Amino acid sequence: MNRTSIIRRRQGGVSLIEALIAAVLLAIGLLGTIGLQARAYSALSDAGMRAEATIAAEKLIGVMSTDTGHLEDYALDAGAEPGERLDTWYEETRSHIPGATITVEVDEGVAPDPSEVLVTISWQRKAGEMANKHEVRAFISGAM
Repeated sequence: MNRTSIIRRRQGGVSLIEALIAAVLLAIGLLGTIGLQARAYSALSDAGMRAEATIAAEKLIGVMSTDTGHLEDYALDAGAEPGERLDTWYEETRSHIPGATITVEVDEGVAPDPSEVLVTISWQRKAGEMANKHEVRAFISGAM
């Protein structure tokens, strides 16, 4: 046996170990990427629901500002059935934000003070997670 064959025999399998280490590192990197993708999807979903809540609240405030003589008809307690003026908006909002809990608080001001409206929309994306809540406060002045 010469010296070259002894060195080759000692190094046999080194390439296989290097390939296995590279595969393990690649797998760890891929798992990390998949985890980040899942978190990004979750954040995107939360942002979408928050945008829907903002649009719904602004739409209601817009309607209320053109109907200042009936502001009290828009009030809604959590879990209560909406009144006639609020029913269509309520159903539309719940179709965009499934399982949403909606409250509308109206504090009518005495002239010249404006009325204060607080629209709160809460939802829970997954069972067991903390509920998200979005509030929009507006001041509506003047009777039309």
